[in-house]
Amino acid sequence: MQELAYKRDKLMAILGGYPNLAVGFSGGVDSTLLLRAAREALGKERVLAITAAGIMCPQWEREQARALAAKMDVRQMEIPIDPLAIEGFRENTQERCYHCKRALFGKIVETAAEQGFQLLADGANADDLGDYRPGMRAVKELGIVSPLLEAGLTKADIRELSRQYGLSTAEKPSYACLASRIPYGTPITAEALLQVERAENFLMDRGFVQMRVRHHGEVARIEVPQAEIGRFLDAELREAVTDYFKEVGFRYVALDLQGFRTGSMNEGLKPKGE
Repeated sequence: MQELAYKRDKLMAILGGYPNLAVGFSGGVDSTLLLRAAREALGKERVLAITAAGIMCPQWEREQARALAAKMDVRQMEIPIDPLAIEGFRENTQERCYHCKRALFGKIVETAAEQGFQLLADGANADDLGDYRPGMRAVKELGIVSPLLEAGLTKADIRELSRQYGLSTAEKPSYACLASRIPYGTPITAEALLQVERAENFLMDRGFVQMRVRHHGEVARIEVPQAEIGRFLDAELREAVTDYFKEVGFRYVALDLQGFRTGSMNEGLKPKGE
């Protein structure tokens, strides 16, 4: 706890050194803690939350972001984004996240500047350094600051601080852009993103909290924690899931026996040059 207190003090010192701050705000665990800490360090008038609104993000998450910003009494702006118009996104190469973040955060930076905020912060944390994250290169190129990362906060630290602040996101599962459900090399379409959103919403309505529906053309591959795989032994649940997934456009429905794992679409990636 002493180490966490040190990291928290470091975060507040970093934030307190800014003249003002715009926060790229998704309503996830990381950006919510960042916004709450910025509100405390800088005050209401010197903080702005900016949320991207597009088909790569589910509607429920945008609604949660609005509610969280209102509860923290922070001004929020939503800017419309069409990811399919971003060069390099639709093609879905391994650099998709770079191209998307370069365009998306570029627009957020412009919006922030128009509102008098010269600094934009993202919610990157120390754990993000351990996975394939091409979007972090775009963040660096645009001069975006990452206070949580700079303070050395891990995801576990962020969850604990969120509990201390009483934030409802403390136990919220990690949730990534819907495009991350589609294998690299498979072109991204609005139809595919909507299929994934509808399928995942269906599972959420049935009590699955941490899960993914990976889109493999006609096949939906469901990932849930290994402890919850047994739920699919229930014939009624299996039938309901299968019928609904076929209704939204999948032909086959598969359950991944390895269970849920973040970034499973990165498992087959080879380092550049190989």
